[in-house]
Amino acid sequence: MEPREKAAQLPESPGVYLFKDAGEKILYVGKARNLRSRVRSYFLESRWIDAKTGSLAREIADLETILVGNEREALALEHNLIKQYRPKFNVVLRDDKTYPYIKFTAAEKYPRLYFTRRIKKDGSLYFGPYFPASLARRILHFVHKRFLVPSCTVDLTRSHPRPCLQYYIKRCLGPCVAGLTTDERYAEAARDVRLFLEGRRHDLIKSLEERMTAAAEKELFEQAAAYRDLLRTLEDIEERQRIAAAQGDDTDVLAYYAEPPLVAADLFHLRGGRVVDRREFYWEDLEEFDPQEFVPSLLKQLYLEAEYLPKAIHVSADFEDRELLEATLTERAGHKVEIFTPQRGTKRAFLDLVENNAKHSFEQRFRVLKPTSKAIGEALQNALNLAEEPQRIESFDISHIQGTDTVASMVVWEKGRMKKSDYRKFIIRGDEGSDGNPLRQNDDFASMREAVTRRYRRLQEEKKELPGLILIDGGIGQLHAAAQALESLQIINQPVASIAKKEEILYVLGQEDEPIVLERHSPVLHLIQQIRDETHRFAITFHRQRRGKRQTQTALGEIPGVGLRTAQKLLKEFGSVANIQRAGLEKLSGVISRKSAEKILSHLGDSKAQ
Repeated sequence: MEPREKAAQLPESPGVYLFKDAGEKILYVGKARNLRSRVRSYFLESRWIDAKTGSLAREIADLETILVGNEREALALEHNLIKQYRPKFNVVLRDDKTYPYIKFTAAEKYPRLYFTRRIKKDGSLYFGPYFPASLARRILHFVHKRFLVPSCTVDLTRSHPRPCLQYYIKRCLGPCVAGLTTDERYAEAARDVRLFLEGRRHDLIKSLEERMTAAAEKELFEQAAAYRDLLRTLEDIEERQRIAAAQGDDTDVLAYYAEPPLVAADLFHLRGGRVVDRREFYWEDLEEFDPQEFVPSLLKQLYLEAEYLPKAIHVSADFEDRELLEATLTERAGHKVEIFTPQRGTKRAFLDLVENNAKHSFEQRFRVLKPTSKAIGEALQNALNLAEEPQRIESFDISHIQGTDTVASMVVWEKGRMKKSDYRKFIIRGDEGSDGNPLRQNDDFASMREAVTRRYRRLQEEKKELPGLILIDGGIGQLHAAAQALESLQIINQPVASIAKKEEILYVLGQEDEPIVLERHSPVLHLIQQIRDETHRFAITFHRQRRGKRQTQTALGEIPGVGLRTAQKLLKEFGSVANIQRAGLEKLSGVISRKSAEKILSHLGDSKAQ
């Protein structure tokens, strides 16, 4: 049955419809109060004037519908299906990262904390969202400093020979090394952190007061003083939060700027009359841009699953589903949520300001593409979920041809630019593996392990600081090879990432199950690609030099009576075998004996004749 005929037989009930192409791929997902009326409208030629509707209708080969009880259920189902299928004719939020949260791994024996933008059903507790993102990082810093519960990627299911730097600077209890802490002490710290993040400050303060008194009675005055300092800090935080909560309502303001297929949108968060955070979103493929669909689609994806909902959302244009979305969000939030378009006054002026910012974001992303080194560093930190902004990146690559002349390169990016004075080359020796057998030179993983081991063993010997990020050219295999090398040196909790050559997918050590795919115009992707390409260029250049030198030395080494020193002497003087041949007998005789010169020219002449 043709889609047009199917549409005519649909019930006049609320539901969700899915349009499919000839290959059964989902083209578009929509919802309707009246399925028959809404779906039939797509096949009316009068609507084909609209470019998007016309393009969609021409590709529809089949349709499927799902009946629901009411429009609110249809709204929720539509949202879930768009997330699942990401149809090309829907407006899909490409930046699938949510707001900043703090993840507390409650299911682990030694719970840890992480900054994250993704919430998963993994047994962990998630706290947030935090505005701005820096607030989440400040809270993590506070927890590390005061409660000594870490954010690390160390395998805590086994004991390690020594702890990482965080233990020595007193930001971790050191559960990774036997004897540094006890299970009871760590469990107590983890309970305190959980009370702090859950907002149960009164319970935490009461518990700390009891422990402070008990420590003082036992004359453990240093421990009692630590509890006292922590109590003062917590009471100060409590007071500041009470002041902030009394300052006013919460409002989000959304605006966009479009030059289809390129679109940029800005979302500002106002809390107590102050801008506390801002998010930017970008699209590169919205050929048929429709504001009436764009705004509600974006709002649904931003708020239908959000942990926190503001009391007011300001948008630049009214839309059909506004009242339904308001009612749905109000029910979820437990307080009234209003969506409206300010027409005048200070609210309209602020909306205009956000629209100007959206235009500026568009210019920065799609035209200028030259953000400051500070901005790019912060974006890199957020994109890779790093604990700190990397000031220095060291990047590795391997180069060889069928296992011959294998070399590795390391290039350095520091504070916004490539630092060529710190580049390093490695001739891969194929050192023995753990089983005692020599490693094959064409084993890229073994070569990566060797290069990373040699680099950071040298840094350890010289007592130099490790980089903010180690970048590996390759996929998960190369990433794990580098991680094994670091572990063999007892270097733990070191940020390491890799970029797969073809797919341009980023993998971060400890987050391999959440690969990062950045947009084509992303400045972070441009930076990573720049560093990766420079590493590859440096490795290829060194490999060619090695191969050319070996081939040249082989050509001279095959001549009877010409040793390595003679060959090196001639190459140093003339540069290549071709130049030696062109130099002639008199010039060669000025460097080596006349007899040797005659022999070399005779041999090279015979080789050329062949």
